[in-house]
Amino acid sequence: MKIKMKKLNSNAMMPSRGSEKAAGYDLYAYIENEIIEIKPHDTIKVGTGLSFEIPDGYFGAIFARSGLAANQGVRPANCVGVIDSDYRGEYIVPLHNDTNESRIITNGDRIAQLIVMPYLDSEIEEVDELNQTSRDVGGFGSTGK
Repeated sequence: MKIKMKKLNSNAMMPSRGSEKAAGYDLYAYIENEIIEIKPHDTIKVGTGLSFEIPDGYFGAIFARSGLAANQGVRPANCVGVIDSDYRGEYIVPLHNDTNESRIITNGDRIAQLIVMPYLDSEIEEVDELNQTSRDVGGFGSTGK
């Protein structure tokens, strides 16, 4: 499958894969001022300078980069971003600093990863009753310790 991508700025960096079998494409920060400080427990929106045309039946999922999250304590604020196939604007990643120290993001830093995923097109139908199961309404912790 080919995913169409448009650079919104000629200096924006193309997404890349860390290895041949990597599921995600690394997204890079596009920062005109070259640097952004994320204060402790704060969230800053960081642009990529890119837009995409995701095919119908798919969506773009924005996940944390494990190195940035584990080593720097910086992750997408919404944990997983969902970008619908009809969105054509810039991909922007809200980065949250989970640490007690300021973190610096510079132009060209890898800030997240994009994974294109299929979804099932569905409709929600209101009904009076749902089919019962052996679990029924058992919630958190109801299937074991």
